[in-house]
Amino acid sequence: MGNETTKARPRRAAEGYYSRFFLGRGIDIGCGEDPVTTDCVQWDKPSGDAEELMGIPDSSFDWVYSSHCLEHLRDPDRALKRWWEVLKPGGFMLVAVPDEDLYEQGHWPSRFNSDHKWTFTIHKRESWSPVSLNLTDLIVPLVHHRTLWLRTVDLGYDYSGGVWDRTHQAAEAHIELLLQKQSKQGE
Repeated sequence: MGNETTKARPRRAAEGYYSRFFLGRGIDIGCGEDPVTTDCVQWDKPSGDAEELMGIPDSSFDWVYSSHCLEHLRDPDRALKRWWEVLKPGGFMLVAVPDEDLYEQGHWPSRFNSDHKWTFTIHKRESWSPVSLNLTDLIVPLVHHRTLWLRTVDLGYDYSGGVWDRTHQAAEAHIELLLQKQSKQGE
């Protein structure tokens, strides 16, 4: 594992994530041994299928977090919909996935993680990847969502060396999505 959450922690702390978005009861889906907070519900393989979250009632969490998990799932669309269901109105969902151009660097299957089933992009008409998913398209069906940001995070890499495995360095090369679930009235 690349400990992607740990790599992002200093930036997220400086940007106020922990005091703005990770308040109340939360769940970290696919955290392994690198949870975003120590007091969240930690959901990983021993807990069950991350696409189903069996046993978790709808509207159970004030926030939902998942870093570098969605690319390992067989149905990312279903997973996002289920994660959205367990989020309370007013809550936040933060999802980070590898950016296909920064992480996979134009090569499929992945050179760096053979378990990746998908690559992700935002706002591209076409992709070099045969398994590319546009995160913008995946969030459209999420009812009552407000997009706070959908951005590429590209920090800490030296691009002068060509192609290399970026998962083992203290740097970020991913897409970060932050949504807020609004009430039916849009508040």
